[in-house]
Amino acid sequence: MALKADAPVRFSLWPEFERLRWTRRWLMECNAPRFRVNKLRMQRVAHYSLACLKQLMAETQIAFDFHAGGVLQLFQTEAECQYGNIAASALKEFGIPHGVLNGRDALAVEPALRDATAKIAGGLHLPSDASGDSHIFCQALTTWLQRAGVKFRFDTDVRRLLHEGGRVVGAESSGGVLKADATVVALGNQAPALLAPLGIKLPIYPLKGYSISARVTHAGQAPNMSVMDEHNKVMISRLGNRIRAAGMAELVGHGLSLKAGRKDVLVRAVRSLFPNGIDYANATFWAGLRPMTPDGPPILGISGWDGLFLNSGHGSNGWTQACGTSRVVADLVCGRKPEIDLEGLTIERFRR
Repeated sequence: MALKADAPVRFSLWPEFERLRWTRRWLMECNAPRFRVNKLRMQRVAHYSLACLKQLMAETQIAFDFHAGGVLQLFQTEAECQYGNIAASALKEFGIPHGVLNGRDALAVEPALRDATAKIAGGLHLPSDASGDSHIFCQALTTWLQRAGVKFRFDTDVRRLLHEGGRVVGAESSGGVLKADATVVALGNQAPALLAPLGIKLPIYPLKGYSISARVTHAGQAPNMSVMDEHNKVMISRLGNRIRAAGMAELVGHGLSLKAGRKDVLVRAVRSLFPNGIDYANATFWAGLRPMTPDGPPILGISGWDGLFLNSGHGSNGWTQACGTSRVVADLVCGRKPEIDLEGLTIERFRR
């Protein structure tokens, strides 16, 4: 799987200690019992985060191609359907509306799949889920916050954290020293390097992923809801008159080079489900690095140092979990009890 050119998960054969250590931990999580534990933890965050997002939307009135059309996970093999059943049990525990579907049911939920050439063995429908353009969301929220008096320092390098007597008191940056009563490290893949001098070891490694964005040319032939192709690990989202498909995971370091072959893999995966109604010929291509923990859930909250809080390791669920994890950390900074249980979501799970 990892050595094939079109594999959804790929590994570099170049030996690197951090990658090997991360991969070893990740492999220990690759079984049904651990999948269920981690799925429950991530679902707890995702469910809370959607509620926080809706509250934020009501407060700010920002627009970002929000689409409450639900999410449909598609499975092409019986083994994938079995893992879908495990995921469904986690949804049931949280009281989240969902439906376990056969192939015919999936076509009824998303009629644009009628022309699919890929096999559809089953699916999992989450009607209350939603999607949006995370880039536009960040831009709009930044503008709203600036109007509210928040100051951003863009194009600024954080060089080291400053501490006195067991307490972090700020950071040294390319723009000078920043003093703070509380510091939150939300630096994605750069967080481990910044925290290492303090003796904090975050098991976060970048997983390179790719996305394509393409114009919808025929509304009825493009998906109306978000579709997760579990076989190819590709999420397809409807964003107004566009679709965006993102997926794949490469453990290849911090490089952001665009590989034409990976674009072809994405186009082929999406086209196998939606062959018509999308302008694939003019699709734009992008690559990014997901800050991934070996078990999946993020690392939130206290760090072991007074005045220092963590909000890192969201992996491919950064957009899904953003509002919820930010609220959790904000509550902790302000001395409030978070509204969700943080079991399995802190750095303590890696210190045992």
